[in-house]
Formats: sequence, C-alpha cells, structure tokens
Amino acid sequence: MTYDQADNDGNDAAASARPVLAIMGEFSVGKSTLCNLLLGADPLPVRVTATQLPPVWISHGDAAPYRETLDGEHVPIDLERLDDIELSQTALVRIFLDADILEQCDLIDMPGISDPNMSPEVWSSVLHRAHGVIWCTHATQAWRQSEAAIWKDVPQEVKDNSLLLVTRMDKLLSERDRMKVLRRVEHETRGAFSGMFPISLTEAIKAEYDRDRWMDSGAEEFSEELLELLNRLSSSDDTSTTREFFKSPTEDSEGKPYPLPESAAHVAPVRPTRVRVEVNTPRPARSETPQSV
Repeated sequence: MTYDQADNDGNDAAASARPVLAIMGEFSVGKSTLCNLLLGADPLPVRVTATQLPPVWISHGDAAPYRETLDGEHVPIDLERLDDIELSQTALVRIFLDADILEQCDLIDMPGISDPNMSPEVWSSVLHRAHGVIWCTHATQAWRQSEAAIWKDVPQEVKDNSLLLVTRMDKLLSERDRMKVLRRVEHETRGAFSGMFPISLTEAIKAEYDRDRWMDSGAEEFSEELLELLNRLSSSDDTSTTREFFKSPTEDSEGKPYPLPESAAHVAPVRPTRVRVEVNTPRPARSETPQSV
C-alpha cells in the first residue's frame, strides 16, 4: 500500500476547502475522548463508540451521513445502525456536524492501528488524504515500536504538520516518572512532529470553568499549538480574515460575560478560549509522489 495510492481526483471525498487532520494512535489511547474535547460532544451514538468502524470523516454542515465504498460510491447510512456497515466494502464513513472547530478543519477519526481485527489497509488507504495528524500515545506505554514503525514512512511534509499527544498523563503518579517518559519520547520522536504535548484528556473535559484544572491537564498548550497549526494550513484570499473556534465560556450567545459565583470570582473560565487566528499563509499541497506507508 502506497501513501498516495488511492484515487485523488476532483470527485474524491477529500476535496475539502479546509485542512484535514487525522486523529491516530493505537487502540484505547484516547482518540474518541480527543474528538469529544474538540467537538464539544460525542459525534457518534454512545452505543457504537466501541464498535469496529472504518475511518470516520467529520465535516461541518448538516448533510446526511454516508459511507464511501472502495469504488468511491456514496451510500446513505443510518448512524443508529453502524453495526450493519460492511467493513470490507467501506473506505470511510462521512458525517456532518455543526461544531466550531469544523469551520476550520475536517477531522478523520482513525481506527486503532493496533487493532488485531482490522487490516492496516482500512486506515492507510485514507491517511494520504490528511494534511496533518494528531497522534495519541498512552503515557504508560508511550511511543511503542509499533507506533514508530508506522510513523517512520509518513512523508516529512505531513510530519511537519502533526502533533503528538502523550495522553493519560494522570496515570503517571510521580513527577520523576512523568519527566522520564517525556524525555524518552522527545528523544525518540525528534523531528517527527511539530510539537509534543503531555495531556490528560479526561481532566480537560472535566475542567469546565476550573482554570487551574484546565491548565494542569495540559490542554491549554495543546489548544494554542493546534490553532497555530491550523493557521499554517489554512488559506484565504483575504489575508486579514480572522477565524474563530472553540466556544468561550466567558461569553453567552449574545456576547455578554457570564457572571461567576462570588466564591469563584478569582477563577477565570477555561476550556479553549475563543482565539482569533490570522489566516495569512497558503495551505501546502498534498504530496503527488507515492511513498510507502
């Protein structure tokens, strides 16, 4: 399987006006939790989140969901019956949501690369469509050889637009263990990502208006770098265009500040604050040269 083996003509589902980020990693490393954090909700019915699925491509809008067959055909689907999808005949599932971040980029939630019940071709045939990757690695088993083996053959232009999240940092109970893991991963992935960020995704979701908890989760540094990455990948004819995403808890729907309880007046609302992104750089083109993956 080559990195650009799949057809990428004008009818390709990947022909998106927005940058495309793939969310990848081994099984059970927090990819679904990351999607929930970025989107503000679970994009799929709860009962199917652990179901074996092909890549799920999430875009902005209210179009009906469908699956893309291996031949490029679009077949309508019922999200409540995802168990019925024939994996061997499906390249990906497309769903559409009204989420702020999807106004800036498309997300592809990839299957776990280590799933023994799923061929690597299921996700590798879609990876070529992404401009960048958010890779999740579990802190207690961070950056395994199986992960490095997959990542080493990804084109450098994609690596330069990719972020590495060391998830479930709360599972490492001592500062010594945390530093040891981060130093090793940083050494072993040097030049393979544009940034590495330790994070507890569940703590970030639970933080809500607790600024200290949000900062301690590691989500602030990651969200800032994600905004910078999307700025680099975005393109606009109007270089003064300002785009926003991530709902700010500091304002209501009319832009009025939310009052804080007197007991919490010293705590600034958290979650990723509304950030203005100056869009002034052209999006790099996808690689045209087949490369192994």
